[in-house]
Amino acid sequence: MTTSAAGYDLTPLTPEQIEEKAAHLSQEERRVLLDHGTERPFCGTLLDNKKTGVYDCRLCGLPLFSSESKFESGTGWPSFFQPVDKEHIRYIEDNSLGMARVEVRCPRCDSHLGHVFPDGPPPTGKRYCLNSVAMEFRETGE
Repeated sequence: MTTSAAGYDLTPLTPEQIEEKAAHLSQEERRVLLDHGTERPFCGTLLDNKKTGVYDCRLCGLPLFSSESKFESGTGWPSFFQPVDKEHIRYIEDNSLGMARVEVRCPRCDSHLGHVFPDGPPPTGKRYCLNSVAMEFRETGE
């Protein structure tokens, strides 16, 4: 078992476990999480969320980002300047669409979450630009 500094099991799920967890996903959630799609800007349900809590991977439930690192980027997607734990994000070079980008995925279930860019606010200077359908919000106290 691989455990993150935050104490979460990061052992990669098997293809069978991923398919079992994906059984409840909508067609759009499958398109984004499993087929590496992107939702349209300004349509995600978590874009304007101002509640306090944690954004978890929709497929496997791994905590990804805290509301404390969320900021308004004006891009149309929920944006964060750092993950809850650096080990809770996997980085993949993405040269699709004729541009160099860095894709971010869940390290446990390999779900596509979005991309990270070097134009975010202090203290990290990073902008994790995520798809709302890739996450599930868990309000503090739930």
